[in-house]
Amino acid sequence: MPKIIFTDSRGVRRDLDVAAGTTLMEAAIDNDVAGIIGECGGACACATCHAYIGENWLGRLLPMEDMEDAMLDAALDRRPTSRLACQIEVTAALDGIEVTAARNGD
Repeated sequence: MPKIIFTDSRGVRRDLDVAAGTTLMEAAIDNDVAGIIGECGGACACATCHAYIGENWLGRLLPMEDMEDAMLDAALDRRPTSRLACQIEVTAALDGIEVTAARNGD
């Protein structure tokens, strides 16, 4: 299983083994990562799973689609490394990815 390195919105870091095919949002919610809320359940209809991806990992992700970009425009503290965790599926190629939860109302 790929290892995902989550830092929650309180600064607590955890290394989690996550099954391939799971989204980063699902993994965060299943493991109570503070800051990842996922109010829309992964439908890309809110920005409550807003996260910052480690800069050196951005090029390994599928490109952001227009809907995700629009949702991030409504997110608090959008940065160049911002992504919605519901739009990133865990694969073996993402083993070791670093994900930091944004403050999403927690």
